[in-house]
Order: sequence, then structure tokens, then C-alpha cells
Amino acid sequence: FDTTEAHITLKGGKPVNLVIDEAYDTSTYHPFKGNIDLQKLENFIKEHGRENIAFMLITVTCNTVGGQPVSMENIKQVSEICRRYGIRVFIDAARFAENAYFIKTREEGYQDKSIPEIVREMFSYADGFTFSAKKDALVNIGGMIGIKDDEELYMRLRELVIVYEGFPTYGGLAGRDLEAMSRGLREVLSFDYLESRISQVQYLGQLLTEAGIPIQTPVGGHAVFVDAGKMLPHLPWDSFPGVALTAELYLEGGVRAVEIGSLLMGRQAPTELVRLTIPRRVYTDNHMAYVAECLSNINKRRDQVRGVKITYEPPVLRHFLARFEWA
Repeated sequence: FDTTEAHITLKGGKPVNLVIDEAYDTSTYHPFKGNIDLQKLENFIKEHGRENIAFMLITVTCNTVGGQPVSMENIKQVSEICRRYGIRVFIDAARFAENAYFIKTREEGYQDKSIPEIVREMFSYADGFTFSAKKDALVNIGGMIGIKDDEELYMRLRELVIVYEGFPTYGGLAGRDLEAMSRGLREVLSFDYLESRISQVQYLGQLLTEAGIPIQTPVGGHAVFVDAGKMLPHLPWDSFPGVALTAELYLEGGVRAVEIGSLLMGRQAPTELVRLTIPRRVYTDNHMAYVAECLSNINKRRDQVRGVKITYEPPVLRHFLARFEWA
């Protein structure tokens, strides 16, 4: 996640993305585009030395490449490599249940396993996890950190929680939010819920494909990612095609989306994507059809879409507060 990357950078670290190359080819099918490239991982450790690596973070599902899942076999192999070198493995578990759904439906040997069984195995390969509850806990706010078999690290983190969030028993959250999170963590493990939720995301992807709009394939778990670079090839990276498309989409139909490209990731990002994130338990399929119609209308006049230029940007996480004007 971009916010995770920012926190690491602010602490003097350097986050390095080791996702497989297939993740950046939106037209190529790969069932687990969120996988870590094992050879890249080995090479990076050997080149930089274990002593210079704080930890390994596996993001499930991988947000910046389209909500793409990570296979169980990949999680296991990454864990084995890191344990061999004495490197801690953490899971960014914001969308852990959606990742488990894809393992069940796409990975051989897991079709007959329940979602809770798959989740339990996923976490067995990690030393801990971070978790934004606004995703797969089905609530509005909150989060948590889990630590396994490391009391010293747990105690250090508990001290920081008091400074930055609140007492460890509630972490700055109201009792209502904690109760809702507890309930959400149970409900999100329902296969029927996950199938209904992800099927709606896939339905929007199908509508956009039928309209000739390029998207990241296969469709991920929480959003459809439009390839703005391919849809608007006349706009160079520094005209921010993703931002231009989000502006056009809002003007066309009042639909809000977000850019994941050169604004978020920096100069000449590998992909220029627009994320159409679908809230859980909110919209009907008719809403999906409306979004697809709006994008289809823009696609018909795509050559007329203008780029944008930055008029203001903050030094950190610029995509949240940056301002633009038409180029």
C-alpha cells in the first residue's frame, strides 16, 4: 500500500517491490499476479545482505497491481526463503479473506478447503500481520497488528500504540467499532458472502471488457482497474492519464475513482491505472451498469480527453492532496 510505503520511507527505510513481471501486463492472464518473484527475492537478499533488510511484507491482495491475489504456494516459498536468511515475514492482511477466496477457486488442492482453513494456513507462514479493518473486517475504521512468538517486539509496539493511537485494549477506537470489527471478521469468512461480493466486481469487469475498455486481467477482488495508459495513449505519463480519466469520469457521471500510476508511484510508473473500488454491501448490478455506461461514453470520445498538470503537491503522499489544472 502507498501509505505503508510512506511510513517506511519516513523512518529512513526503502521499500522495494518484488512482484512478478506479469503483474504489469494488464492484458496477460495469470491467476496470481500478486505473487512475489522468488528469484528477485533471492537476488535482492544476496546483493544487499540480510543485515540490511528489516522484514518481508506480503500484501494480500496486492493493491497497486489490481487487487491481485497471492497463491498459497508463493506465500509458503517466500516464507521458506526468508526463514533461511533469518528475515521476518509479515502479511499486510487488509484483504486476507478475498485472497483466501481466490486460493480456494484458483489454486489446485484447495477447492475442498473452507475459507477459515485457508486463512489459518496463510497466516501460519508469517511472523505477524498488519491489518486495515476498513477492508476485510467490513467496518468503517480501525486496524490491528498481530505478532507471533516475539514478546519483545510486541511490548515495543504496545508502547508505541499508547503514544500514537490509545490504550492497547482499544487503540483509539470506540467500543462500537470494536464490536463491529469482531462481527465483521466472522462474516467475511463466509464463502457465500465472498462469492457474491467478488462476482459483482467481476460483473463490472465483464461490462467494461464488452465495451472495449482495457482493464487489468483477471479482475481482482475489490476493484476493477482500468488501464488508462492504453485507453488514452495520446497522453504521456507526465500528463497523468489516470488523473485525467478520473476527472472525466466524475464530470461524465459523478463517479469517483482513483489514479494508481505516475502520480501515486512517481515518475513513469510501470502502469497507468484507474481503480474503480466497489464498496461492500452497498451497490446493485444496475449501479455497475451505470459506471460502465459512463466509461463507455468517455471511451467514444477518448481522443478529446485532455491531460492535467500539477499546481500543488505536498512532499509526502502527494496523490491525496495534490491539485491540478487542465494541461
